[in-house]
Amino acid sequence: MNMEEKPKRIYRSRKRRMLAGVAGGIGEYLNVDATVIRIIFVLLAFLHGSGILIYLILAFIIPGEPEEPESGS
Repeated sequence: MNMEEKPKRIYRSRKRRMLAGVAGGIGEYLNVDATVIRIIFVLLAFLHGSGILIYLILAFIIPGEPEEPESGS
């Protein structure tokens, strides 16, 4: 690992957000389309009822994506 390279962290997405940005953030972290993650949450909600609870817990646990500083001249 390069000394200047930051460790990969998971954040709630600002760009790929539908509700809280959880699925978008997980998708960015795993390099997967956020739609796939959303489908998994929906399937869990219908099959076991746990998808909604997991999503809500993750929305509180996963920090929001930090704002990028503006590079104005």
